Amino acid sequence: MRAPLGTFDDARPAPDALDLLTRPVADAVRHWRGTVPARELVHVDTDPEWADTATFVEHYGPELLTTSANCVVVAGKRGGETTLAACVVLSTTRVDVNGVVRRQLGARKASFAAMDTAVGATGMEYGGITPIGLPADWPVLVDAAVTDLPYVLIGSGTRRGKLIVPGKALAELPNAVVLDGLGVAA
Repeated sequence: MRAPLGTFDDARPAPDALDLLTRPVADAVRHWRGTVPARELVHVDTDPEWADTATFVEHYGPELLTTSANCVVVAGKRGGETTLAACVVLSTTRVDVNGVVRRQLGARKASFAAMDTAVGATGMEYGGITPIGLPADWPVLVDAAVTDLPYVLIGSGTRRGKLIVPGKALAELPNAVVLDGLGVAA
């Protein structure tokens, strides 16, 4: 199979790559619902040493920078309550944690979650966290610029591999909220 983005040696429909995904991501692909068929989610095998965006595009091609998105875990706090959420923004932007995220979560304070919290709560590897397969009660905040892309390259739950999905599929994830201005100039 040829991936809809980039040039990868090993690309296959995500339902055919369940053994390469973490359990939560594999379960989400296995039970996929939405207007985009699960077979349109594509897994590409990549070297884990090049998982971070800057080295990834350096190795696999600079054209991927404009079609890549990052998923980061944030923590919103109000009173004694903490709400974990995921934010998906283009890799050329940064998450507006203290503005858009804080207001959307109704939090007094919002910040990036600690690495051990993000990894422990998602069941995914740091540097590979993806919005597909997150805990069912988490808000998934997605920048509108991401959903506007025909295809977007995101994490696969592990540092080895990425998923290429239609941008509109991310808007259909459980608890997804599409927001303008979530990603701001870096």
